[in-house]
Formats: sequence, C-alpha cells, structure tokens
Amino acid sequence: MHVLITGGGTGIGAATARLFAALGHRVTIAGRRREPLESVAAAFATTVAVTVDVTSEVACEDLVTAARAAHGPIDIVVANAGAAEGQPFARTTLEHWQQTIGVNLTGAFLTAKAALPDLLRRDGDGLRRLVFVASTAGLKGYPYVAPYCAAKHGVVGLTRALAQEYAKTALTVNAVCPGYVATPLFDDAVANIVATTGRTAEHATAELLAGNPQGRLIQPEDVAETIGWLCSPAAASVTGQAVAMSGGET
Repeated sequence: MHVLITGGGTGIGAATARLFAALGHRVTIAGRRREPLESVAAAFATTVAVTVDVTSEVACEDLVTAARAAHGPIDIVVANAGAAEGQPFARTTLEHWQQTIGVNLTGAFLTAKAALPDLLRRDGDGLRRLVFVASTAGLKGYPYVAPYCAAKHGVVGLTRALAQEYAKTALTVNAVCPGYVATPLFDDAVANIVATTGRTAEHATAELLAGNPQGRLIQPEDVAETIGWLCSPAAASVTGQAVAMSGGET
C-alpha cells in the first residue's frame, strides 16, 4: 500500500508515517519544511519526503505526481496539514481568516482532489482510504479560535459529503477529531497564553486540559493508531464518521 500524509514532519503526521512505515507500507510525507520531513523519512527506506504548500492547487497536483513517481499509485491519503493561531474574534483580520481556512480546509480539499483519481481506481487490492485530521474544534466551539473552528467544522462536513458521494466505491472517508495533542501546535497555544496573560506554562496547560474529563494530553501515537485502524480492512464499513478522541470532552 502507498500512503500519502500531509503535515508529515511533526506531531500526528510524523507518528502516522512511522506507524505505516513500520507496517511495511510505502509512505510519502509532505509538508512546508524540508528538514523535519527528511528527519522522519531517514528512519525508513520506504519513506520519501516532498515539500508542498497545501493551499496551492498546482503544488498539490505536483505532490501527487512526485508521490506516484516514487511509490506508484496512492491507496491511502491522510490529510493532516493544519495550523492554528488564537486571538479574539474582534481582532481577527480577513488575512488571518483566509490563511486559517486556506491551510486547514482548502488544503484538505486540494489534497483530496489531487489524489482522487488514484483513490477511485479499480486495480490492486481495492482498499482505498481518505482520512482527514480534523479536531474537536470541528465538533464544538472554542473561544479565541473562531477561524480554526470554522475550518475544522468544514473538514467534518467535507468528510460526510464525500463519504456519501463515494459510498458505492471501495473508498471510505473519515475524520479523526482529537482534542489537545502533544504536538508543536499545542506548545504554540501554551506559549501564546503565557505571552498574553502572564500565566505559567503549567497553568496554561492545565487551563487547556480542563475540558478533558480524563485530564490527559493526547499523544500523537494515539491518533496514529486510530488512523491506522480506519485504514485497515476491518474498517471497511466505517465511513462518514468524525471520530472524537477527547477523553470524553465531546
């Protein structure tokens, strides 16, 4: 199987790449920064790294072309690229709104669209999977991240629409919706709270995790394992789902 993962250099994307590579799959990881991608790819001979701006249609098409050249047709796509920056809605600029929507929602759309011919092909073993990495912000609202919530709600809607459209094919379409995960994105959120409120990092972390009944920071490997299951033959009847991973928050 050939797995394409965007946002593959760190966090959930890197953990997912390691999982699939360890299972013996061919993996293409993509992202904006070459160095972290190459660091992940270096650990596995079957993994290649490609830089991409997922907000560009041409770049996403070029990514799929490069992935095919390295590993052949794509069987599984994990659209994981994302970004978040918190600020009050009243201070949210149109530029910030468009950037957030561009990376989190338009990027998911462009990634899926570029890879769609491969995901709908009829040769091979027939197993085809598309998994969007959304967020609990796609299932509920959070203050100070209105553009991110809007984008991730859009990703969940896109998931449900595509699952219905392609239900008669071998392609399943699902989203995973984790709460706060131990990734650089979470570190950035903590740093932003510290910078704007003067609270300590420990207090900021506790504040962010207060809505999680388990009170634990989700690990990237937890999310990767769920993605792996959604991409397995055992999940053939699971499509159109937004799988919450939030310790009971949603």
